[in-house]
Amino acid sequence: MPTLHVRNVPKDLHDRIQALAQSRNRSTSAQVINMLSSAIEEEELRHSRSRILAAARRRRFTYAQDVPDSSTLLREDRER
Repeated sequence: MPTLHVRNVPKDLHDRIQALAQSRNRSTSAQVINMLSSAIEEEELRHSRSRILAAARRRRFTYAQDVPDSSTLLREDRER
């Protein structure tokens, strides 16, 4: 399994991660792996949502090519 070394971790952050790991009965390494995994899942979900919303916005403002202008339709209806 690959190893990841992180340097220059602020002491406060390290202490908070250790405290969190202890409260969950995990090693510091297991806690960091869990936190990284959760963060990646959240980022992927956020990216997926953004892509879906962008596609919905594009569809929302895309008009069909063969549909006549509404003012033309109204004018034709009034002329009948």
